[in-house]
Amino acid sequence: MKLKNGKMRTPEVKEFILQHSHLFWYIPQDKKVEVSDEFLVETILNYGDKEALLQLFRLLGMQNVANIFFESINASERRKGNYSELTINYFTHLFKKYAH
Repeated sequence: MKLKNGKMRTPEVKEFILQHSHLFWYIPQDKKVEVSDEFLVETILNYGDKEALLQLFRLLGMQNVANIFFESINASERRKGNYSELTINYFTHLFKKYAH
């Protein structure tokens, strides 16, 4: 399955999304595996537990997750507002220490 950006969604990422489908409760079941990487990262960083976070890092790579996070919070105030202040603070420090 291709995403809107033309990238292919791996079976492992599809399974990860379905395992955490409760976090995407407002998206129709048949559309959940089509969420963008940006939305996936945003949702897991904001609402996922430790295991979900570690699995996200294994699937997408910590550097890639960090890049998506920083691009999102620096894109606009609206997109930055999709993250809680605590999430922004925590992951800014974490990624600066371990991913950059």
